Amino acid sequence: MHLRHAAAAFLICLGMPVAAQCVGASYLDQLDPARRAALAEAADALPFSEGTMWTATRGADTITVVGTMHIYDPRLEPIYDEISDEVAAADLIMLEATPKEEAELQELIITDPDLLFITEGPTLPTLLDEETWGLIAKAATDRGVPGFMAAKMQPWYLSLILSIPPCATQDMLAGDLGLDHMISEGAIEAGVPMQALEPMTTLFEVFQDSTFDEQIDMLMVNLSSPVIQQQMFVAMLDSYFAQDVGTLWEMSRIAMTEVPGVDEQTAKDMFANIEDSLLIKRNRNWMPVIADAVAEHDDLVVAVGAAHLIGQEGILQFLQDDGWTLTRIE
Repeated sequence: MHLRHAAAAFLICLGMPVAAQCVGASYLDQLDPARRAALAEAADALPFSEGTMWTATRGADTITVVGTMHIYDPRLEPIYDEISDEVAAADLIMLEATPKEEAELQELIITDPDLLFITEGPTLPTLLDEETWGLIAKAATDRGVPGFMAAKMQPWYLSLILSIPPCATQDMLAGDLGLDHMISEGAIEAGVPMQALEPMTTLFEVFQDSTFDEQIDMLMVNLSSPVIQQQMFVAMLDSYFAQDVGTLWEMSRIAMTEVPGVDEQTAKDMFANIEDSLLIKRNRNWMPVIADAVAEHDDLVVAVGAAHLIGQEGILQFLQDDGWTLTRIE
């Protein structure tokens, strides 16, 4: 995996779910009745738990809000077809990253390898005990990443790589296009301008904000059994295409508490930190950007990872609180 592959892998790892080739048993089917009931109750309590496409209206302004996934699955085709007219007719498409930002980010990774790799000082085999490094090296090799390259990766970046189960690695490296890319391609074809919701370096800053020990803890979480990882991704895909985003998110919360070697409170704290940094803070930061766009345009499409839509501090709740009327696109 040379640097351009590393850049592509980074961009793809940011989105969930990513597992077009992961099939078989679902993690949800492995939960006992008590866990299933608790999961259902938690998901039901989330505002806008169900639905991946919405229309928000306020006066003469319209926003089509789309919850995306970032890797191709054939079931995405009819979803895109359903909103393709809105994409073509929009005044502006807003995405987490447009093709412009993605190209700039790939170039930045190549010109500044320190972002992803340890270029000076001790590497991971030296910083970790032999047994831990052996587990990490095997997990990386199972995903097509040679041990010598994994040894030089920043632990947060290697953690992202290991969060993808081996069954999804080929799709990841092939760069098959997900719904957000379908939308950007439709925008290009229709001549509709696009705008990123945040600077291209935002996610680097989020991950690099963690201490080394925190990054290692997350790395260890992603060393869970490939079988369990595959079951998780099957369940995530099933939940996404059932438009049951709340179940997808709350299932991830439960799964974190079942990682071997991680006590329940630590797991809950880790998940809360992830939720705050990757979802809540970014959602808050995006709302003024969307408001500025609304001031200039009447018809927007806002397409972001599906988990950004749900919850008390999700995009949809923020829009509703700001006076928008929301209608689910079935």
